[in-house]
Amino acid sequence: MSQVRCITHPEVAIIDVGMPEIGGFEVARAVRLERALDDIVLVALTGYASESDKSRALAAGFDFHLTKPLSLDMQYILAKRADGTLRGIV
Repeated sequence: MSQVRCITHPEVAIIDVGMPEIGGFEVARAVRLERALDDIVLVALTGYASESDKSRALAAGFDFHLTKPLSLDMQYILAKRADGTLRGIV
């Protein structure tokens, strides 16, 4: 995570939950442990759409859970961040 922090400080990170080497849930938990990244909006991108999948994503630290295929509305996500309504399922 320190490499990410040194290179950039993104406002939003879209993370595929089913990545091959390190799972998206693990990435989300690691990001949430980094104080320097605590204001980043984490978006889970996945083909898993059950209620338990959504709950698991939010519990791991994601702010939003988006299922594939999707039509991404980043303005919506950033507006939610701006008005303080960070967590949700889109």
